[in-house]
Amino acid sequence: MELKNKKVLVTGACGFIGSHLVERLLEEGCNVRAFVFYNSFNHWGWLDSFPKEKLDKIEIFAGDIRDPNGVREAVKDVDMVFHLAALIGIPFSYHSPDSYIDTNIKGTLNVLQACKDYSIERVVVTSTSEVYGTAQYVPIDEKHPLHGQSPYSASKIGADKIAESFYRSFGSPVVIARPFNTYGPRQSARAVIPTIITQLLNNKKEIHLGALHPTRDLNYVSDICRGFISLARCDEAVGKEINIGSGAEISIGDLAELLIKLTGSDARIVFDEQRKRPEKSEVERLVCDNRLIRNLTGWKPTVSLKEGLEKTIAWLRDKNNLSRYKWDIYNV
Repeated sequence: MELKNKKVLVTGACGFIGSHLVERLLEEGCNVRAFVFYNSFNHWGWLDSFPKEKLDKIEIFAGDIRDPNGVREAVKDVDMVFHLAALIGIPFSYHSPDSYIDTNIKGTLNVLQACKDYSIERVVVTSTSEVYGTAQYVPIDEKHPLHGQSPYSASKIGADKIAESFYRSFGSPVVIARPFNTYGPRQSARAVIPTIITQLLNNKKEIHLGALHPTRDLNYVSDICRGFISLARCDEAVGKEINIGSGAEISIGDLAELLIKLTGSDARIVFDEQRKRPEKSEVERLVCDNRLIRNLTGWKPTVSLKEGLEKTIAWLRDKNNLSRYKWDIYNV
């Protein structure tokens, strides 16, 4: 499927990955409608940081993914939908699980129903590697069992299954894109990489972290956006769940040590009990088997971990960017 000149809706466009995807779609020649979360301040999230000449190319739609009427209005007249809107913080899901059901499952249902009614050409639904839980074998392929080890991951499993059901029941042209851990500029402080970097750049001598032994498959945001677009183009991807990841893993402890080195800091790592997940909820190991997306689209990561971390550090060194982060508290 050709993307150029397509009218594309991106839900969650105000967020980390969504804002980067909007930029990439503009580069691809798409006409982009950006669904942002309505608020009384009329804040558009990271889109507010775009230069005016770029913002002028984007149609902003302020709404709430939980509202089916607003979602239908947003979907109307578009050719393709990238659905990224979600609640994503795992710690917050422990004490507010209802909001994750409403946003992640019901919100996805709203998008799928509207896309079905308007006969949208392609719907890319965003999943997460967290649906797999702790790896039972590695690398993790798409046949790996799903385990809801947090209310967040359970809600994403539910959303994925709703999307699958629309493909099987109604022939909806759905692709389930399953990125592994994504990082880069604009990521919220609830994620481990900006948590570490912002503490280091504020000259903190003790870096507070939770468990250090879990491993993650880390991917720079531009690679993930290329993965989304490659799957949207691929007719053979319809009806499938498809991993996007590097196939490499690093422990949180080794990641922290690498960031200390890259920032030139002499900080030490301190265990912080409040940042530790409940024992049965901790995902110990994630590493991607990316053979399916490689075979279908030819996609592969192009940004090394070191290069991606250096880009992220450089972005955060800008005082305007660093000042946005509440680095001195635990962000859930």
